Amino acid sequence: MSFNEIVQTITTHALPVLLAITLHEAAHGLAAKLLGDNTAWALGRVTINPFAHIDPVGTIAMPLVLYIATAGHFLFGYAKPVPVDFSRLRNPKRDMVWVALAGPATNLLQAVVWAMVIYLLNGFGAEERFFYEMAQAGLLTNLVMFAFNLFPIPPMDGGRIMVGLLPLRMAIGFAKIERFGFFIVMGLVVLGVVNALWMLPIMTASMLSIQWLLQPLANYLQLPSP
Repeated sequence: MSFNEIVQTITTHALPVLLAITLHEAAHGLAAKLLGDNTAWALGRVTINPFAHIDPVGTIAMPLVLYIATAGHFLFGYAKPVPVDFSRLRNPKRDMVWVALAGPATNLLQAVVWAMVIYLLNGFGAEERFFYEMAQAGLLTNLVMFAFNLFPIPPMDGGRIMVGLLPLRMAIGFAKIERFGFFIVMGLVVLGVVNALWMLPIMTASMLSIQWLLQPLANYLQLPSP
């Protein structure tokens, strides 16, 4: 991979990735505040300032090294998790579902917005590839974050949703997985299980849903789906 390709990828992905991470984490904190826990709010984490959420290793160094080392075939990173004291939520077991769901839901909404941008760029006949590639990066980044974070093993958002939905006794046992959860998820990622059996089906279904949602706009602009 050439230096120019790396620079081009960074410039087209920087804004979409920062927005995806920032709004995802801020959404967790805002949902927690609305449901009774102001921990993240008090620490200044309910903000659209990306510097409040960036982890130097997980958000910058790790993704960059992996991207270069694998020629763009494998990418992984993380932001600083928003602190949530679930015991302070008005209904901890129920409300943790909404707090966990807020982040991925924000990514899905951003994916819809980036898809709309692609339609509009095509509709106005934009010739500048930079903006089109940025919109494509935004669409893909948010679909990836939406699907990956919903993986049903804690500490992933999907795991916390499962804890909130399971009967109490099962939820207590399932929650104990969290201390090993990161290593379990990474192992499944390396084995290709997460990508083949979880990510691709959810991303495909999400993209089809977005295309269906935006079909009236596509018809109006007389454009194919992105």
